[in-house]
Amino acid sequence: MKPIEQALQERILVLDGAMGTMLQAYGFEEEDFRGERFAEHPSPLKGNNDMLSITQPEAIKEVHRKYFEVGADIVETNTFSSTSIGMADYGMEPWVHELNYASAKLAREVADEFTALQPNQPRFVAGSIGPTNRTASMSPDVNDPGYRAVTFDDLVKAYSEQVQGLIEGGVDLLLVETVFDTLNAKAALFAIDEIKTNQGLDIPVMVSGTITDASGRTLSGQTVEAFTISMQHIPLLSIGFNCALGADQLLPYLRRLSLSAECMISAHPNAGLPNAFGAYDQTPEEMSALIEKYLQENLINIIGGCCGSTPEHIRQIAEVAKKYSPRKLKLSV
Repeated sequence: MKPIEQALQERILVLDGAMGTMLQAYGFEEEDFRGERFAEHPSPLKGNNDMLSITQPEAIKEVHRKYFEVGADIVETNTFSSTSIGMADYGMEPWVHELNYASAKLAREVADEFTALQPNQPRFVAGSIGPTNRTASMSPDVNDPGYRAVTFDDLVKAYSEQVQGLIEGGVDLLLVETVFDTLNAKAALFAIDEIKTNQGLDIPVMVSGTITDASGRTLSGQTVEAFTISMQHIPLLSIGFNCALGADQLLPYLRRLSLSAECMISAHPNAGLPNAFGAYDQTPEEMSALIEKYLQENLINIIGGCCGSTPEHIRQIAEVAKKYSPRKLKLSV
């Protein structure tokens, strides 16, 4: 049994909070994103947070450190958009492998630092694999519903490059997250499975979808149950939901997920819904109180925060999580 699997048997594990929310507080400008190395890069780089793993590595390590300090067991690498598809907007495709490797290595260093200090609470690194900004199952052109901006093979190639960099950088597990198009996620899982098979690896995989609105469906139209069935064709460490909704809106979908999931369940909701200025107002106290309902109903194995969540949110969530036992897996009939 892998260390993370052993830890999940013993307690609810705490995932970190938002990376982007934390990085915004640094107030980085264009020259900070570029650093000396990319000073002459032809495209603007401001806003490409994944770049900061190369140009501002100490800031990325500091964010990881802040989450570990407040009780997080798992931090995500700063690689949400680190595919050739995601980096095409910035002309950064040639550096995709390095971005993933560097981000994983930074998180690994900090995780090992905390594990050495607290051996009874080993820390883990999840390689963050975002959905990209294209959809394989839907057309971006309302006048041409048959058009696709990306193919399944395009996605597999892009995800393979990302996954290879993350593995070489030392991640403990891979997190395919914020899934709004199931076909995109299947491409990521195909790439992961191919690399694992070809290289004889056995690395755990988490999948986290996103329910986009009150319809209770993903953007590509799947219900909770359909999404779960679609994802469990390969062994998963966990399945769950993140982003789009606050903790209270996510609760009914986690209840449904707990009835159909054959693996662990994760959740990292937003700190409420964005206000008129796009900011998240939910306090740590409010968010942790809402999340406690998940724990009272025994729905969760891994809990954290998404957009708007900070170390203080995670601190209070971690304190609440200590009071409860993890969800037990359903026994196969």
